[in-house]
Amino acid sequence: MTGLVGDHAPEVLLAAAALLGVWLLLVVVRYVRADKGTRVSMRQAVRVRWSWVRLARMAGLTVTDKTPGLFAQITAQKDGPAPAPRVLTPRIKVKPDQFGVIVRARTLPKVGLEEYQKAARFLADAWRCTRVSVLPDGPGRVVIRGVRSDPLTTPTEHRPTGRPPTDLTRWELGVDEYAAQVCVSLANVPGVTVAGTPGAGKTSGINKFICDFAPSAAVQIAGADGKVSRASEGDYADLVKRMFAFCGDDLGEANALFKRMVELRKRRSSTIRDVLGVKNMWHVGPSPEWPLVVLIIDEAHTFFREYKGSDAETKRLAALTAENARLVEDLVKKGRSVGMLVILISQKTTGDALPTFIRDVCPVGLSFAQKTVEAAVAALGDDIRNWPDASPVTLQDPAYVGVAVMAMQGRPGYTRIRTPYVSDADAVRVAEVTAHLTADPALCLDALLDSIGWAPSGDGESDGPVPLSKT
Repeated sequence: MTGLVGDHAPEVLLAAAALLGVWLLLVVVRYVRADKGTRVSMRQAVRVRWSWVRLARMAGLTVTDKTPGLFAQITAQKDGPAPAPRVLTPRIKVKPDQFGVIVRARTLPKVGLEEYQKAARFLADAWRCTRVSVLPDGPGRVVIRGVRSDPLTTPTEHRPTGRPPTDLTRWELGVDEYAAQVCVSLANVPGVTVAGTPGAGKTSGINKFICDFAPSAAVQIAGADGKVSRASEGDYADLVKRMFAFCGDDLGEANALFKRMVELRKRRSSTIRDVLGVKNMWHVGPSPEWPLVVLIIDEAHTFFREYKGSDAETKRLAALTAENARLVEDLVKKGRSVGMLVILISQKTTGDALPTFIRDVCPVGLSFAQKTVEAAVAALGDDIRNWPDASPVTLQDPAYVGVAVMAMQGRPGYTRIRTPYVSDADAVRVAEVTAHLTADPALCLDALLDSIGWAPSGDGESDGPVPLSKT
């Protein structure tokens, strides 16, 4: 047997050397192909692995086991000294990325989530990280996120794929201060408010939303931009091809659009149970025949401001803005179950700019940079006063353009998010290749009702749904 092993030793060594060479080649290729930040993180990951045992002992992340192991019990002599206690160190797996390292570690008795969180500041210093977070990663595991460079001050770009999203309920906003992806669920969300000073990144974030969802025929978008007279003058000039309706700052045109949307909401409400077989569209999800309808109202205060005066023109404008508020309130309060979403964008969402009976029923609120605490409270709620470090008032530095704050479900406090920039060229490309998917959802409903031979239920007194003409 010994001779047989000795005869094959050269082949075994050669195979081991070949495997080692392939592994080293893969590591070199990954290193060469990586960007500059990831290369630094790859070197950082090596240091984390090599220094972990010593660092864990110094940081109090080890435990002493006085019970001998199985091998020690077998080999121990009857009259010999007792085996020395073992120092157990949690096992880790390290993954580098552009911003730092992600370390997944095991827990031990007396070394759990709380102990890792207490040691986070020591780990940050040892790993040369700006900040370190520790979160649970399932039973008996934690994930330690260390960022070397601040993701919030690192501008990022997003290049739309042009492919339909796999999940129409998932809105990917960007990355948080630990470079973790932040997503918002759109299911059963009737309204979203977006606030922030001019140039803080509001419209850019909405552009990404449109570019990501435009490739799906199950999403239809309408827009109202209160800072322009025509689409060609504003931020949506490149994306209007993918909108089935659009209006500028004319209050009469906006009023007509809002009425059209409310009429669609009423028709959907009266037919949803007969057509979809459910009371809530989100139970079956959006489809090209019954798409998610998104109404984007930019510079929303333009359409809701109060006009005071006794002359005829002022009274006319006051009546229009009052009715606009009532119509949008109808959409936000009643459009959730029929698949209608309103996104309201304004520099500030205080009561004089956005009626509180609309703002306070929108479950999702984002705020980019704000100048006053009052504006931050209006956008995010009074609890933001208890989290001064996360307040959008601290985002006025140019380095934070594109950074928003929001309250996330399942997380304490508030989350700061770096939203990526979408270039004008990419917006033009997406709008052009997806323009053929644009359809009036009212006409889609007409076609759907005709295809199933729908007739209004009841005593026959109803005239049934009335088709809406395209504008």
